[in-house]
Amino acid sequence: MTDAQKTAADTTLRAAGDSPPDPRPAPVPLLEPREGIPPVTATDDALAEVVAAFAAGTGPVAVDAERASGYRYGQRAYLVQLRREGAGSVLIDPVGCPDLSALGEAIGDAEWVLHAATQDLPCLRDIGMVPARLFDTELAGRLAGFARVGLGAMVENVLGFALEKGHSAVDWSTRPLPEPWLRYAALDVELLVDLRDALEEELTQQGKLEWARQEFAAIAAAPPPPPRKDPWRRTSGMHKVRRRRQMAVVRELWTARDQVAQRRDVSPGKVLGDAAIVEAALSLPPNSHALAGLHGFGHRMGRRQLEQWQAAVDRARALPESELPQPGQPLNGPPPPRAWADKDPAAAARLSAARAAVTALAESLNLPQENLITPDTVRRLCWEPPAEPTQESVAEVLSGHGARPWQIEQVAPLLTQALLTDPT
Repeated sequence: MTDAQKTAADTTLRAAGDSPPDPRPAPVPLLEPREGIPPVTATDDALAEVVAAFAAGTGPVAVDAERASGYRYGQRAYLVQLRREGAGSVLIDPVGCPDLSALGEAIGDAEWVLHAATQDLPCLRDIGMVPARLFDTELAGRLAGFARVGLGAMVENVLGFALEKGHSAVDWSTRPLPEPWLRYAALDVELLVDLRDALEEELTQQGKLEWARQEFAAIAAAPPPPPRKDPWRRTSGMHKVRRRRQMAVVRELWTARDQVAQRRDVSPGKVLGDAAIVEAALSLPPNSHALAGLHGFGHRMGRRQLEQWQAAVDRARALPESELPQPGQPLNGPPPPRAWADKDPAAAARLSAARAAVTALAESLNLPQENLITPDTVRRLCWEPPAEPTQESVAEVLSGHGARPWQIEQVAPLLTQALLTDPT
């Protein structure tokens, strides 16, 4: 039994809403990985040794990845950490080893243990690593009812150890990586399997383990998300932009910025801030001199850069009316709930009843409402209910929107009742 497992065995798990147990000892700072900081694997020969070691290892594989969000363009991995019984911990540099498919194959159908899996799976997929099955410790914590589900909070509350928190937002594209960062990265996978084991026991005691397994299987089977439509519409401060010509300026500046950021491999926000884009859209400057007077453009920005941004503004100013963007994206689903009372009072009554029922059930099950059933699924069901609302017809609609069997079992009866609500 590891030190962490012993601590977990001696610690009473406490989920949100439980009465505090007897005072527990202060968490033990986790300062060093058990076998020390592993060397960074950055060559084909070193990677081959890692592949062999993990193929010979046993049990689940703890996996984590570090990106350079806010520093680099995109969400690629700049460090991958793994740990497995019999293989120890490894740190892999995906810049030096951009193809980890051999490692993914060596792990085979072993269970991957990740924290907030949906954040790391896209960048891991890009380097050839795709799990056959997984255990998400953050999602397990949500289902178990923990109020704080960050990795540090979970390790502290469940296992009694305190992880260092200082390097989560650093520029992981830095080379060479400083030793304190490598220590932090290795410690992120140090206790993941121990945390997984303790959470599995807690979920079993709460009767929720099968729920968690269905959730994990859905994550593992999910295809890559499609490209976002009109991503420029997510520019911060976009709510201030109301005229179509101004929207065209946002679109042109956003697109030009994205091209520059991709070419330079830097975060778009470091090229030009969202606030500057919105201000230019609202002002519609006629020339680069006027543009330079706007916040976000004049400070230490060269003439060539100003001309580049002014060219984007000019393109938007020259567009014919027929090519200007529409005020809003076409709705794929029901309208915003605030409009339901006017558009369809009966649907508004159904939604109100459904929300109240879901809230009460989620509280009784001690888990977040969005994990019991997604709000979007509830809205779609209430806006377009089956012609004859029965538990069977409601279950079919829920399944069609991606609800898992455990969710359907829990919510279909109460949602069926909500659909029969009399609006009068």
